[in-house]
Amino acid sequence: MSRAVLSIGSNLGDRLAHLRGVVDACGPHVVAVSSVYSTAPWGGVPQEHYLNAVVVVDDPAAEPRDWLRRGQELEQAAGRVREVRWGARTLDVDVIRCATGSREVRSTDPTLTLPHPQAHRRAFVLVPWLEVEPDAVLAAEGRELPIRDWLNALDASEIDGVRRTELTLRAAVS
Repeated sequence: MSRAVLSIGSNLGDRLAHLRGVVDACGPHVVAVSSVYSTAPWGGVPQEHYLNAVVVVDDPAAEPRDWLRRGQELEQAAGRVREVRWGARTLDVDVIRCATGSREVRSTDPTLTLPHPQAHRRAFVLVPWLEVEPDAVLAAEGRELPIRDWLNALDASEIDGVRRTELTLRAAVS
């Protein structure tokens, strides 16, 4: 059994459809979905703004590597091409944090490093995550702090670059 926090983003093609595809594919395993945010690109590569969100998922049959595999399969289905590090992409699915039972999974494996080694520096991860799990904590740099504290430590201009939109990843209930 594992519960994971997934950060999802897109800045190519039908960005909203790519993000909705993740939520739809996770189906009954979705615990929470943040609002959709428009964010400036991160990493210094000139490109269009992203749509970003956080999805919290829980699956009694899934192991942490299953979330990575599922995310990569969804990226491939969306036509993701890995050519430029931090470059434009149709879909990016990052496993930010994973827990099995009450135990947080920690891994230094380069294929799946947990918790995500850069999440505490990325407002586009922390802002939507804070929305859906305001009491969450994140281990980084040898410390475990509430995500609110990691967010408050960031430069204000980076936080201001994460803007909530009116878009939604959940289908309207009729």
